[in-house]
Amino acid sequence: MHFLFSSGRQAGRLLRKTPAGAAVTCNQFASGAALFSTSRAVAAKNQIYQSVRNLDQFHTYQLLSSSSRTPLLTLWTTSYCPTCRVVEPLLRELVESGVGEEEGGVGFCTVEYDAPDVMGAGLGLTYMINSVPTLLSFDAQEAQTQTKVTDGRQLANRKFLEEWIRNEAKRHGNRGGGGSPTSIFSGLFGKLK
Repeated sequence: MHFLFSSGRQAGRLLRKTPAGAAVTCNQFASGAALFSTSRAVAAKNQIYQSVRNLDQFHTYQLLSSSSRTPLLTLWTTSYCPTCRVVEPLLRELVESGVGEEEGGVGFCTVEYDAPDVMGAGLGLTYMINSVPTLLSFDAQEAQTQTKVTDGRQLANRKFLEEWIRNEAKRHGNRGGGGSPTSIFSGLFGKLK
């Protein structure tokens, strides 16, 4: 149920009763006491996007991810990378199976680093991609370089990837290191013991 508030002579008068019978006035609205909507929150779901082959696609996925307050996980690949052919299906399977949804959800796409439009736009240079495969998260359109993964052994490790995805999903568009408030400096100083 949505509430409509009027102005002018009716301002401050009873406008509507909530389903519970509470009266809502413009004064309560101004003080923040009234809710705009009583509709239920929708649980976050992981999103899988098509491979990025140009700058417009990349920016569109960043905006979609940012507007839904979910991190965008990008796997930077090339057509000639054998490790990428192992890592991409594993990551896709984990995201499709719902890893990270309890923590807030994620978006996932591969970036075809050797696509002419991607190379021409200099995306790899912009985000310091110097090897493939590279797993890089974006939160609120900002690259989270402190959690970038380039080690092929880690990228092929299912348990490591599950934990990495869950940690990235905890960001919720707040940038920073995900995880609990006690690990606020973990991105700068490593894990606190």
